[in-house]
Amino acid sequence: MPDHVDTDLLRRFVHGDRDAFESLFRRFEIEVYRWSLAIVRDASMAEDVVVEARDHLRAARRRAIWTRPIVDEVSAPGDADSGVAEAVALALRRLPPKLQVVAALALIEERSYAEIADALELPVGTVKSRVFRAIRALREELARLGVQP
Repeated sequence: MPDHVDTDLLRRFVHGDRDAFESLFRRFEIEVYRWSLAIVRDASMAEDVVVEARDHLRAARRRAIWTRPIVDEVSAPGDADSGVAEAVALALRRLPPKLQVVAALALIEERSYAEIADALELPVGTVKSRVFRAIRALREELARLGVQP
């Protein structure tokens, strides 16, 4: 996945621009498919996951719960709009896969620990631990990138 994503495109996406969402999804659809395939280990199921993820994210965008809460709580030195969304996206991408999954489900989709545990077939304690580690790693990475919560 490329480290550089157009900042304007991310900003438009965070503010609810459907065209920006479609553009980002198309740009990363292959990576999402590969990631899904690595998890479910079945090509047909991975395709279903991509379609369902796209549909779910469209619905989430309409409910305005996608990344806005995460981005709005973060402030950068100087111009708050310059690169904050890009830094958050980069920090999320740099998480290990096990932490990316729980971070996405807990922080972006706002799923409960019990829902995440059930979906991933993990104990609730493991989910809590991974969410804690993901948040800590995100804070550290954002600090390295010059973004302070």
